[in-house]
Amino acid sequence: MPTPDPTAAPTPAHTTSELLRHPGVRSLLIANTVLYTGVALQAAALGKQAYDISGHAADLGWIGLCEFLPAALLVLVTGTMVDRFDRRRIAVFAVVGEVAMSAALLFYALGHPKKVWPLFLVAFGFGIARAFASPATRTMPPMVAPEGSLPKVIALYSATWTGATIVGPAVSGFLYAVHPWVAYVASTVLIALAAFFIGLIRFERQPPPPDPDERPTFRSAIEGLVFIRRTPILFAAISLDLFAVLFGGAVALLPAIAKDRLGVGDVAYGWLRAAPGIGAAVMAIFLSARPLRRHVGRTLLIVVGVFGVGTVVLGFTTNFYVAFIALLVLTGADMVSVFVRSSLVPLVTPDDKRGRVLAVENVFIGASNELGAFESGMAAQHLGLVTATAGGGFATIGVVVVFTFLFPSLRAIDRFEDLDHTRVTSEPALAGPA
Repeated sequence: MPTPDPTAAPTPAHTTSELLRHPGVRSLLIANTVLYTGVALQAAALGKQAYDISGHAADLGWIGLCEFLPAALLVLVTGTMVDRFDRRRIAVFAVVGEVAMSAALLFYALGHPKKVWPLFLVAFGFGIARAFASPATRTMPPMVAPEGSLPKVIALYSATWTGATIVGPAVSGFLYAVHPWVAYVASTVLIALAAFFIGLIRFERQPPPPDPDERPTFRSAIEGLVFIRRTPILFAAISLDLFAVLFGGAVALLPAIAKDRLGVGDVAYGWLRAAPGIGAAVMAIFLSARPLRRHVGRTLLIVVGVFGVGTVVLGFTTNFYVAFIALLVLTGADMVSVFVRSSLVPLVTPDDKRGRVLAVENVFIGASNELGAFESGMAAQHLGLVTATAGGGFATIGVVVVFTFLFPSLRAIDRFEDLDHTRVTSEPALAGPA
């Protein structure tokens, strides 16, 4: 493993309070908080409404698939656009598209809906907007972070959306209990505010401009996928998240679990949907104060295993409080995984490829979340909730065991400082055993 150059000038340390006073960091965190609060509120209401209309767990899966497909179909377009054009402008336009979809849900809810298929269409439209918004916004932390502060900024950035996943679903439960359209009013307003705040973000550094003589080609478009495949550490970290959460996508089944397994109502369901955010936010706050510094690879494998164990417990329990605690634990573990991956990707990816790499990663994440929701919904419909949930947790644990031996380069990562995009694609030391 390479060691830092002892003759290099020390990088200035930044406290959390200093970063929060930094204009670019502060604006990004505010925009992200507002956006994900609205998105989480909407997602909780959408899943509940779909299950209330049809009573079929499979419909929860179809919503996940509709949200995932646009990211997969547009991956070569979204990443190239983010790398070639103004990332802030793309993010604003994409979030405006999300506002339109949230407003569509509002108007549909006002009509006392009896059919679930229009919700699939709206979810697909939202997925299109999200396919552009996600890589555009996720390239921003390295562009606003002061020198040497990226891991801490990533932790704060993660804390905003995990905090949003507490407030959004919890509030959604109360608003949905009044009427679904009330929840959609709140989500529409919040997402619209996010578009405004994103437009106010000012970057400390910009990516190098594309060559004016260069024309977009298929080869250029797939460069993000090629870079990931040629970078063993990046490929392993993203693939681990893909397969682990693909099998452990039990959170998507919470409307069915709350109603059929735990026997609780709308407000309690809202708190169940908030539990993942609480667990993740507590861990994100801890990581922002004490970022992970050593044994990064081994820690990643361990926390994904814990995620699997928590999913197994959630699948077997019929007690609301045990389910709540299981959700806290599994999402707290997942937060560590998110932190590691979110720090690793920008460190090993050149900025001129970052949009394309993050667009591909967005498909992997979408596959693990939305496609995982589809897998869980179908499994629950045909095998039952217990088998789908607990079985997914056992499969996640199996994935960790396989990756431990299949990717020694991932297990060997010690410190983030040892990672550099000029070395990780070719350095044999990073591919050796720990």
